[in-house]
Amino acid sequence: MTLFDISWSRVFAVFLKELVQMRRDRPTFAIMIMMPIMQLVLFGYAINNDPRHLPAVVEMRDDGPMTRAFLATLRASSYIDIVAVATSAEEGDAMLRSGEATFLISIPEGFERRLVRGERPQILIAADASDPTAAGGVIAGVERLAQQAFAPDLTGSLAFLAPTPPPYEIVVHRRYNPAGVTSFNIVPALLGVILTMTMVMITSIALTRETERGTMENLLATPVRPVEVMIGKTTPYVGVGAIQVVIVLIVATLLFHIPFTGSLFAFLVAVTLFILANLMLGYLISTAARTQMQAMQMTFFIFLPSILLSGFMFPFRAMPGWAQAIGEALPITHFLRIVREIVLKGAGFPDIFGDLWPLSLILLVLAALALARFRRTLD
Repeated sequence: MTLFDISWSRVFAVFLKELVQMRRDRPTFAIMIMMPIMQLVLFGYAINNDPRHLPAVVEMRDDGPMTRAFLATLRASSYIDIVAVATSAEEGDAMLRSGEATFLISIPEGFERRLVRGERPQILIAADASDPTAAGGVIAGVERLAQQAFAPDLTGSLAFLAPTPPPYEIVVHRRYNPAGVTSFNIVPALLGVILTMTMVMITSIALTRETERGTMENLLATPVRPVEVMIGKTTPYVGVGAIQVVIVLIVATLLFHIPFTGSLFAFLVAVTLFILANLMLGYLISTAARTQMQAMQMTFFIFLPSILLSGFMFPFRAMPGWAQAIGEALPITHFLRIVREIVLKGAGFPDIFGDLWPLSLILLVLAALALARFRRTLD
């Protein structure tokens, strides 16, 4: 067959038919248009490897003019945001462990007196190094801020202290991941990524497949109520999620030697809530998708921001405010914080409560939306 044997009128007819089909398949067409736009916006505006305005807590044991100048310089900087001034080391450690603060900056007692004597007192910085990328640049920035803060006072009779090295020493303690091992940050978070991808996709496709095959119609003819359908359809996949959790934990322990230092019971509660939230999200997608292809496309449309805006690949605090607001609405964002705090920081229920209740709220909202959209009869 050659080009001369082709009937271009028939080709044009098939072309028009495909255009009509695309117009009818509005969800697929919308996803094709929105996907590149979303990628451009997320990669162009939301992703930033130079984190700024990271939360920090300051422990001030010396309240002299120099230390107050240092505190004022920290407040005015773009590197950190001081969220609290701790009255004890225990308070600062608790905020660091719960994720409320990324840095604990401690000015020891008698700092100024020892500084003017030339004894080189220490400024202690405890950094949450569970995310090595977020910690590195800010520590260097705090060192420069200290030089700026103390320089105006190192004049006159104290001018002899101005030459290098500085008359103080900054000591950095990298907590929870002192060696900066990337796998300690990535592998526990992979549990959230794996559960998100599999639970949402499997649930949405499985339920949509029943609609396509007509078996859902038989189910709807029975006296089963919507909430009973939801529970019965999603419960088997809880077991699948549990198997995945066990596999990831075994591999993380045996191959990557990642310690599990926190509360096992708190971890089980959090992972159960997270699995249920993803199943409800998949169930919600199945109520909107008419075909398995649409269900898969919607799943990937949700999966992309879940990866980019949750803090899995890029520091969460480095994102702009609007991106962080979207990330806070994603269940994976809160689960990643919880699993890192439990596995690496030895956290328990009091430490993870700040992320546990939002995760529970997201689960309830998704379940309510899925029930509201469930159609008792087929169109």
